[in-house]
Amino acid sequence: MAPVAGVLLIAITVVLAGGVAAAALDGPSATVPPSAVLSLSATDDRIAIDHRGGDPIDVSAVTIRVSVDGEPLDEQPPVPFFSAAGFHPGPTGPFNSAGDDALRAGETATFRVADTNDPTLEPGRRVTVEITADGQPVATLEAFVESG
Repeated sequence: MAPVAGVLLIAITVVLAGGVAAAALDGPSATVPPSAVLSLSATDDRIAIDHRGGDPIDVSAVTIRVSVDGEPLDEQPPVPFFSAAGFHPGPTGPFNSAGDDALRAGETATFRVADTNDPTLEPGRRVTVEITADGQPVATLEAFVESG
């Protein structure tokens, strides 16, 4: 009788463990960030992000942080926007508040950094753009500023 009771206890333990695992997996899930292939280019005052393939990126859920030679810009771009401190008005593509709500494959989104924003974009400097969506990292892009 003892071996049967032992097997029964093991079976009950396995069933309970399976139920706990199923409940844990069925609980709240973390938001999965979009997966996309992006590239960055920069000139004297313009930063462009090209979406080369993958998932669309909802710009209303995006935060962009720009650094020049490792130093964050004093004013960061509040995408989407039309006019913001530290930037020239009228970004293009989905970064413009009047534009589409998503950056999709084949599209380019740009914004221009004003001379009042520091540090300035100058040829040869390294620009880093970190993109997050709903707090989850999407991409970290780097490029050297070229003469525009």
